[in-house]
Amino acid sequence: MNTSFLESPTFLIGAERSGTTLLRLMLSHHSQIAWCNEFEYVIDQVSDNAQFPKVSDYQDWLKTHRIFQATGFEVSPNLTYGELVQSFLQQKQAQEQKPVVGATVHRHFDRLLAIWPNARFIHIVRDPRDVARSCIGMGWAGNVWTGSQRWLEAEQDWEALKQTLPVNNYVEISYENLIREPQTVLTQLANFLGVAYDPAMLQYNQDTTYDQPDSSFLNQWRRKLGDREIQLVESRVGDLLLQRGYEASGLPTIQLTSSQIKSLKLQDWWARANFRLQRYGAVLFTLNYITSRLPLRAWRDRIQLKINQIDLEYIK
Repeated sequence: MNTSFLESPTFLIGAERSGTTLLRLMLSHHSQIAWCNEFEYVIDQVSDNAQFPKVSDYQDWLKTHRIFQATGFEVSPNLTYGELVQSFLQQKQAQEQKPVVGATVHRHFDRLLAIWPNARFIHIVRDPRDVARSCIGMGWAGNVWTGSQRWLEAEQDWEALKQTLPVNNYVEISYENLIREPQTVLTQLANFLGVAYDPAMLQYNQDTTYDQPDSSFLNQWRRKLGDREIQLVESRVGDLLLQRGYEASGLPTIQLTSSQIKSLKLQDWWARANFRLQRYGAVLFTLNYITSRLPLRAWRDRIQLKINQIDLEYIK
């Protein structure tokens, strides 16, 4: 198996709800491309100053990590942290017997360079007004003002990382272009990855729940958000909206007072708590709250595993 792709793997980065899952499915249906889904478990325990976690602690943490546990990757106890997370890509490559390997990451992009200094990146961006709206539906936010935070943080992180990269080490695309011209964009990405375009990249709908690209579903914010909600997002993301190639709505710009911001944060907290209460039930919700704040690892892990099992029922 070719190891060159392991020395400089490619990461698909962007905010959650920006089309990363759809693009990952397209890439992984290529006959020569293997792609890991959410790969944050390799960097969430790395500090901002690139300090790696203690390997034994990291291995314990992985035991209740729902996404990692679904990979089937083995954890060798004799590897350093860098060697261990590198082995995950090696195992993915071996599982699928494909030469090109990559992974999706939604946050802390710069930490990847501490492990893979020669990493390459595919950055995907979607209209933040659609991202914010979608985050509410996932139970991650209680309103579009807080829902836009994930987009804002991801784009700010990318802006900083981009300045440190050679121009040949990244490519930028938009979700909207991917939907409008999928073959053109996928051909560009295949070339970036060093392979030819494969028509199978657009056959993902045959064995997943995702439909073929449909441009009629773009810009849903125009139909599903009220004027006040649009103004809230645009006030939060500021000039980044235009910098990423999106047009402002033309609605008057608003300035929020400190009390209005506090109210939005309170609404957000309540909505997210209520979402979890409805999904997990009162008992599990309460136990999760208690065990997450007490040094009761075994009990906390049992509760987390129960939550993971429920979450699996909602994964599309």
